[in-house]
Amino acid sequence: MSERQYCVYIMTNVHHTVLYTGVTNNLQRRVLDHREGKAGFTKKYNITKLVFFECGDDINTAIAREKQIKGGSRQKKIDLINKMNPRWKDLFEEYFGNN
Repeated sequence: MSERQYCVYIMTNVHHTVLYTGVTNNLQRRVLDHREGKAGFTKKYNITKLVFFECGDDINTAIAREKQIKGGSRQKKIDLINKMNPRWKDLFEEYFGNN
C-alpha cells in the first residue's frame, strides 16, 4: 500500500454557479493554489470553496474517478456534494483550518 494519498475534489464559487473537479496528491496545497489564483480556470471564475473530496492510495483509481465525475452531469456532481456536504460549507476550513 502506498503512503501517498490521492484526492479527487470539487470546488465552487460563492454562488455555486461553477463546479470544478480535480485530482491531487496534496489537497491542502492544491486548494490553496486555487484560492491564491494560481490556476487559470479557477482564477477566472473565482473558485475558492472546497465542497467535496474523496481520497485513496491509488493514483490510477483517483484519475479514473476524476474522469467519471467530470463526465457526469452537473446534477450528478450536485448529488455527490449534497450527499457528503448538504450545506455546501467550505470543507477546507473544517479539515485544514483558516490558512
